[in-house]
Amino acid sequence: MPTRTFPGRFRCLPEIGDFVTRIARQAGLDSAQVYAVQLAVDEACTNIIEHGYGDEGRGEIVCSCDSTDEGITIMIKDWGQRFDPHGIPEPDYDIPLDELRPRGAGVFLMNKLMDEVAFEFDSVEGNTLTMKKRR
Repeated sequence: MPTRTFPGRFRCLPEIGDFVTRIARQAGLDSAQVYAVQLAVDEACTNIIEHGYGDEGRGEIVCSCDSTDEGITIMIKDWGQRFDPHGIPEPDYDIPLDELRPRGAGVFLMNKLMDEVAFEFDSVEGNTLTMKKRR
């Protein structure tokens, strides 16, 4: 499974996206599916930097991608602060845009874009986000 380690910095997001895009295309995903994967991974990594690590340069992001017969599996690992994804309420999109609270929109978006999303937390092994996108 191709794996790369990136510094937890916003400037690394395009490089992470390029890595995932290459594998998604190899997995045979169409352009809309590739875009969904790019967006979900970008959101996940932004959340790791901003919320998990609390700022840039405080940890690494390890990204592994597996091209399968069904599509792509992406595993993103970090050692930032743990959170409860079930404790994040779904955003209320019926309110005016300027009143929309951005918290929780990322997890909601990842779940809408990907076919499977799972979070695992281990005090030694770190946090692992596994996302799957089928062809």
